[in-house]
Amino acid sequence: MIGIVFATVEEANPFLNRYQRGRFDGLSEGETLQDDQLLVSLTGIGKIKATLRTERLLQNYKLTRLLHVGTCTALQESLTVGSLAAAAQVFEGDRVELATPTYPRMPLDVPFKKLDKVTLVTQDHTVQGQEERSYWQRIADISDMSGYAIAYVAATHGVPCNIVKVVTGHFQSQNKNFRKTLTSACETLADFLLKEIDTLQES
Repeated sequence: MIGIVFATVEEANPFLNRYQRGRFDGLSEGETLQDDQLLVSLTGIGKIKATLRTERLLQNYKLTRLLHVGTCTALQESLTVGSLAAAAQVFEGDRVELATPTYPRMPLDVPFKKLDKVTLVTQDHTVQGQEERSYWQRIADISDMSGYAIAYVAATHGVPCNIVKVVTGHFQSQNKNFRKTLTSACETLADFLLKEIDTLQES
């Protein structure tokens, strides 16, 4: 069985409303629902929730693959707002010392041929100053608050993990229409999932 993991209700709702006529509609943070083919879970925001709830999920359910989908911030201008990207590599960004960077990188499979392959950094802290900004832009393409944690836990259980993100903005830039952008981005995630579910189940 495929497990789809979202961080937030807002990210998940368009898919929940449309999948099998709303079969999973009403799913809340920390909850998991499943049918005969698919499992959907909401971890909540941040690496701690993502780690603990993904661990519980994989202890309680036998999954053949985990797909984490959600929103992200682009570190590169070449990635446009509203575009989808698949993480081919992910690393944890809160334990990095700029002078001596030591962090575990994880390569990830990308079964989605039409998506751009990117490097994802997962971090809870707020980036401070131009030096740190330039640092992250040199080594990563997108940033989020959950991907590395989910991928790491999946790896410890021997479960393949894929990550697909939709860009909702660019690093340290203001978007006056962010709410509208976010709504549209979440609909894009739903479109992608509804189109790719059969392919994922066959892989």
